[in-house]
Amino acid sequence: MLRGFYTAASGMIAQQRRQEALSNNMANANTPGYKSDQGVMRAFPELLMQRMEAKSMPTGRGLHVPFNQELGGLNTGTYLQETVPDFAQGDIRETGIGTDMALVNGDLPDGEGSLYFTVAHEDGEARYTRNGNFTVDGQGYLVTQAGNYVLDEEGSRIDVGGMDFDVASDGTISIAGNDTPLGIAYINDANSLVKEGDTWFRLEEGEAVNARQTPDVNFSVQQNHLERSNVDAGKTMTEMMNTYRNFEMNQRVLKAYDQSMDKAVNEIGRLT
Repeated sequence: MLRGFYTAASGMIAQQRRQEALSNNMANANTPGYKSDQGVMRAFPELLMQRMEAKSMPTGRGLHVPFNQELGGLNTGTYLQETVPDFAQGDIRETGIGTDMALVNGDLPDGEGSLYFTVAHEDGEARYTRNGNFTVDGQGYLVTQAGNYVLDEEGSRIDVGGMDFDVASDGTISIAGNDTPLGIAYINDANSLVKEGDTWFRLEEGEAVNARQTPDVNFSVQQNHLERSNVDAGKTMTEMMNTYRNFEMNQRVLKAYDQSMDKAVNEIGRLT
């Protein structure tokens, strides 16, 4: 019976964590470039249940031969193993703002990998994002809404001087006759990226390469546009309701075990 407590409780914890991930997706449904998280549920190893018995042998001494009879498997619970970002591209929306840029995927090797804008982090390392909701700071540099510098393909800040500049489809910024290519990174294994908030990713292992110098990688940059979040609001709401119902079912099972334990201790135990 105690094992039933742990099984039901593990189900409640797993559903709660999945609900938190879904709630975060819903909260970022309108965040440009946001990539939704998908929960991966796993079950703990099953336990093989056996019944221990003994058969009496018709002998003078009355021998008893022990044996085990298999009853079947017992699942010992479930857990949320990890949350994996969905790197599918979101819809492209026109904003009419010159500092907004949308990175549009073209052909990628074997249909794998992903493309990102490169921005500078406070620790001096590069970060990667699909959120092209940029602006210009007081010194004329292209920055994110949080004030972090957008980098070119050499890893340097981009001085646009003001709000009046043009971006070609290949990601080249034209400023008073000078061309500066945006830093577009190609990452072959997107699963090596770790979310850091602010729609940023940190590369955990491997390396990012210049997308322009990578064979078979094609992309385009659309100025005055933004990539929307890839969260499906309707599907997420349905999953949230299902998760809540699953949580309630585990809660009822836990309550039933608690009531049975109460009777075993306070009623049956008192009668014996």
